[in-house]
Amino acid sequence: MVENFNEKADFIWSIADLLRGDYKQSEYQKVVLPLTVLRRLDCVTARNKDEVLERYEQLQEQGIENVAPSLKKAADAEVYNTSEYTFETLCNDPDNIAENLQYYINQYDEETTEIFEKFDFDHQIQRLDDADLLYKVVRQFAEIDLHPDEVANEEMGYIYEELIRKFNELSNETAGEHFTPREVIELMVNLIFQEDDEALSEQGAVRTVYDPACGTGGMLSVAEEYVRQLNTDARLHVFGQELNPESYAVCNSDMLIKGQEPDNIVYGNSFTQDGFKGRQFDYMLSNPPFGVSWKKVKEEIEREHDEEGYAGRFGAGTPRTNDGAFLFLQHMISKMKPPEEGGSRIAIVFNGSPLFNGGPNSGESAIRRWILENDWLEAIVGLPENLFYNTGIRTYIWVLSNDKPAKREDNVQLIDAQNQYAEMDESLGEKRHELRQEHIDEISRIFGDLEANGRSKVVPTEEFGYRRIVIDRPLRMSFRATDDRIESLDDERAFTNRDEETQEAVKESLRTLDGDKQWMDRDEFINEVELTFNMQGVDVRDSVYDAIERALGEQNDDAEIVTDGNGNPNHDGDLRERERVPLGTDPREYFEEEVTPYLENAWINESKKYHDDQDGELGVVGYEINFDRYFYEYTTHDSPSKIDSEIQRLHGEISDLVEEIIYE
Repeated sequence: MVENFNEKADFIWSIADLLRGDYKQSEYQKVVLPLTVLRRLDCVTARNKDEVLERYEQLQEQGIENVAPSLKKAADAEVYNTSEYTFETLCNDPDNIAENLQYYINQYDEETTEIFEKFDFDHQIQRLDDADLLYKVVRQFAEIDLHPDEVANEEMGYIYEELIRKFNELSNETAGEHFTPREVIELMVNLIFQEDDEALSEQGAVRTVYDPACGTGGMLSVAEEYVRQLNTDARLHVFGQELNPESYAVCNSDMLIKGQEPDNIVYGNSFTQDGFKGRQFDYMLSNPPFGVSWKKVKEEIEREHDEEGYAGRFGAGTPRTNDGAFLFLQHMISKMKPPEEGGSRIAIVFNGSPLFNGGPNSGESAIRRWILENDWLEAIVGLPENLFYNTGIRTYIWVLSNDKPAKREDNVQLIDAQNQYAEMDESLGEKRHELRQEHIDEISRIFGDLEANGRSKVVPTEEFGYRRIVIDRPLRMSFRATDDRIESLDDERAFTNRDEETQEAVKESLRTLDGDKQWMDRDEFINEVELTFNMQGVDVRDSVYDAIERALGEQNDDAEIVTDGNGNPNHDGDLRERERVPLGTDPREYFEEEVTPYLENAWINESKKYHDDQDGELGVVGYEINFDRYFYEYTTHDSPSKIDSEIQRLHGEISDLVEEIIYE
């Protein structure tokens, strides 16, 4: 572990005091982070600056346009600058510092200037200059030596991570959009690396880790740190993609500062601009934004789903457009290495919606089914409330693997860690709880041991599935030919579609029926209506008879069952029920044992539309993970007599107190 990096981080942090008044606290990072990167690069490029300038002049004279390869060679680094300026010389001309600083930045290599474009730093330069702060801030940064000989890449990485952490906590009202608390990341990293500790300890081990919504890169940094502490000889190559330009700039610059590959961080939308198309990774981590709509990219995603199916990323289905969480998980699953190549492991943070949203015909259920029937889900950890900066809701870590250990096959471990937290001395936005090291260690231990106890349940995968069957009961209707019901025919389109003369003739005929009589048998009622129409010379279609039934009839449990032309009972739509049958149980046997004794004359609707699309069997298959059900503890209530006794006792105490007040 690098020691004493805090002193340098504190010095850089103190520079933000110059911004007080002209900047909001949440805006400090817009200045300090880019200038930290710039000062580091200024020190890095100082070593071979003369060689770079000389080589650049030669290339210009020769008319060579692609100068990057030669200048990187001259710089002996991936970064170079073709300006004569340094932080020291910039400070020698305070009157023109804004113009000179902008020129200095623009003379960096193309990849580096892109980072500052994403930081939108030219805007900050102008803003600082207008506030007469630019020279003061640059002068302060010039005082700290961040040369690699003074500050190694590892230490520089710690300094930058500490600054990112502090600024994210300072701007906690938006931190949740791109920042995951470090202790949550540490737990996630433990969960996906724990099974592979032995392989990661091997000499020369090389692995890859990917985050499709990497934000400022916190997950990638913690993963790298874990592997480094486990085995200094191991190499973990990190990859990420980020849509927010400022977060992308922070992450990209973090890679640059650590001497890693900034090209491994891609800017853009992972769904529509997959920066790693065709790539596969050993490990994947992500905390995608909760409840974010994907409506803007709906057309592209649904086209891939329809045209590519399982050969694409979204073959299992698409969730509702107001929550794209499951799209991120499917995207990550598409980048798993096959088991014969060692497989892959995933940890992702969700809110509660992916556990249970959507019935058996929904995209969410189809995605859960795909994951569970492929036996990829290893565990779900239910975290405490108020762990994140911009939301107090409960969250869950899903752990997946396509190469499960034998002891985990066909099972899912549920870990209830909602009480594993400590109260923070001072809240940060919605964040009032934190996981301490003992909590992380305990959760990791339970996961690693596959321990089943009060906080952990090992559930057979099939238990989350069910078949939804449709139960119908017979329709029973009675009829009356009252004036109000006859007039309600005007609400029936099948009736109002007839000409006015026919409409009036129908009404007049119906008024000849006994308005006080109640028909308890539909066939008797229709026969009498038909006889009346024949006597009155009224000729109408069957659809008008249907309209008359609806207008003049009402559901009546005491009436006779309404049947169709074949004598089969019609169903009552208001009495239709949907029953969940556990997977592995015959739906018809379940119906006979669990439904028939309680619902007279009920039957299973065996229409083809109520058969499953995949296996063709009766009942549509759905999957739902009712996490809390497995940890529910029934609490016995006191008997009525005991409750009454307690009420009487309290009543007596209250009476005594009132008397004391009155007579004092």
